[in-house]
Amino acid sequence: MKNITDSFVSSVRWSFAGSFGFNTDILATNPINLSVVLGVVIFFGKGVLSDLLDNRKLRILNTIRNSEELQGGAIERLEKARARLRKVEREAEQFRANGYSEIEREKLNLIKSTYNTLEELENYKNETIRFDHQRAVHQVRQQVFQQVLKGARGTLNSSLNKELHLRTISDNIDTFEAMEEITD
Repeated sequence: MKNITDSFVSSVRWSFAGSFGFNTDILATNPINLSVVLGVVIFFGKGVLSDLLDNRKLRILNTIRNSEELQGGAIERLEKARARLRKVEREAEQFRANGYSEIEREKLNLIKSTYNTLEELENYKNETIRFDHQRAVHQVRQQVFQQVLKGARGTLNSSLNKELHLRTISDNIDTFEAMEEITD
């Protein structure tokens, strides 16, 4: 196929010798064509390319400015957040300290209340013991009195005559009634 192309090209070249024709030598024609195309593109495309690059440059600069503004706003918000964090930490420390002191106060109040309650219970216990003791002493006195009375009756009944017996009983009853009035 190359032979056919070469023969066609060579016949065209030889037939128009000195006139216009196709140059098939790629190495010789390519740099010329490229320089012509490149010159035309640069000449006509220079304005378009310059406008595209200027627009891209402006967009990049606007993006950088916006980023710097956003960065400044972010830094400002960060500083505000840090200040707010410090304030909240101080308040939390105050609440913590106040909470501990409040807990200590409540603890002391509870201890005092418990101590007072224990003291009241101790007093109540002592009063109850004293009351039970007095009641027990009174019961023992009553039982002793009953025993003595029975013994005295028995002795009187066995050793006294009837008249002496009645007089002694009457005297003792009067004495006991007087004693009973005194103890009541």
